[in-house]
Amino acid sequence: MTQNMLTGRKFVSFLKSAITASADRTSGQTPQRVHRTNSKRRRIMRVLGFTMLELMVVIAIIMILLGLAAGKYQRSIMRSHEAVLKQDLRVMRDAIQQFTLDKEAAPQSLDDLVSAGYLRQVPRDPITDRADWVTVTEDVLLSPEQSTVGLSDVHSASNEISPFENTAYSTW
Repeated sequence: MTQNMLTGRKFVSFLKSAITASADRTSGQTPQRVHRTNSKRRRIMRVLGFTMLELMVVIAIIMILLGLAAGKYQRSIMRSHEAVLKQDLRVMRDAIQQFTLDKEAAPQSLDDLVSAGYLRQVPRDPITDRADWVTVTEDVLLSPEQSTVGLSDVHSASNEISPFENTAYSTW
């Protein structure tokens, strides 16, 4: 680029000074010459800004794009909650099985898993946002040495239906 090229603020100040100088020269001219100068001034002013219609079109396009992005964002949040739910259920079910095999007795509650060190804490259900899990107690023995029955499975306490899998979270 050359040194003589005008950019940014210098260009705007140059245009303003050109408009002012043009207005000063036209004060003593004929009406036809003044009309030409005014149209020239309008063209220069047109370079400096946008019309209201152009701004409205741009704002409308931005609003449409924001609407699309917000919908995708909500779906991604829901997918992440579902992924966390699946992971938490898998970890708790593995802990129940390990507890039962190690202690030869099934845990009576999820707090037994925490107190025995199989879980650090009872995880929070990402759908209900509370640590309120539905536990299933069955008379299923996982090993011949198992002496008592207790927890065999855990489910979410939510009655909502997954929008992606069309199944209730409580059946996972």
